[in-house]
Amino acid sequence: MTTPSGVVSYVERGSGPTALFVHGVLLNGYLWRHQLAELSDTHRCIAVDLLAHGYTEANDGQDVSVTANATMLVQFLDALAIDRVDMVGNDSGGGICQIFAATHPHRLRSLTLTNCDAHDNWPPEAFQPFVAMVAAGGLEGTLRAMRADKAVYRDALAPAYERPQDLSDEIIETYIGPFLDSPKRLKELERFVNAFDCRHTLAVEDGLRQLQTPTLIAWGTDDVYFPLEWSRWLRQTIPGTRRWVDLEGARIFFPEERWADFNRELRGHFSAVDEVSTHSVVA
Repeated sequence: MTTPSGVVSYVERGSGPTALFVHGVLLNGYLWRHQLAELSDTHRCIAVDLLAHGYTEANDGQDVSVTANATMLVQFLDALAIDRVDMVGNDSGGGICQIFAATHPHRLRSLTLTNCDAHDNWPPEAFQPFVAMVAAGGLEGTLRAMRADKAVYRDALAPAYERPQDLSDEIIETYIGPFLDSPKRLKELERFVNAFDCRHTLAVEDGLRQLQTPTLIAWGTDDVYFPLEWSRWLRQTIPGTRRWVDLEGARIFFPEERWADFNRELRGHFSAVDEVSTHSVVA
């Protein structure tokens, strides 16, 4: 889909109210394959590739920061003539969702946040060595090493998965291949990471504190990047929080690993929003 920010790659499945799924750094829309497969019976499920990720082609010179990505999502929805969405975010994608929610609350039916950047925890301390490596120019070499030996990827991402050994070579290639197959996108990823700064989320904190959108916060408890305290911070900050759930022992990418548990929570959240919407229409 062509937008003012570039040509946005996305996958969609199903019909009904639109659920928009937003991934984080180093991944792409493939993260949400289980949600698209299982929730498309009630929703039009859309998974986008962010700017600097997947197969999205950003315009030359386009800002690819997290705030720019939130703006791109607005443009993307406009291009598809979609008014409001049930938005779901993970990792830096969850931070992008917070920016979107605080600046465009009228575009949301509901919000779901999983383990993600928030407030002044961006980038989190455990991720700062990766940020430093990118700033030093080591990104391409690191990704090429991961492509050549997928065990390198599994070792590097071990803190993000409960069972990194279960990641197939095909899944790993789906995530890192688009970066290495496009020198332009590789440079954009460098700019995306180099732009990590908590000022993006601090700038929208007042908006979050006024957000009445029905919100679900689902959090893995065994996450070195985003400990449970950030789940508490979000639910105390967002007045629209209706439900929060802790997934014991889960790590940041649990939407991929614990998809059945997560989908059950999403389905319940969406159903509650549908009920409220139906009653409002009747009234």
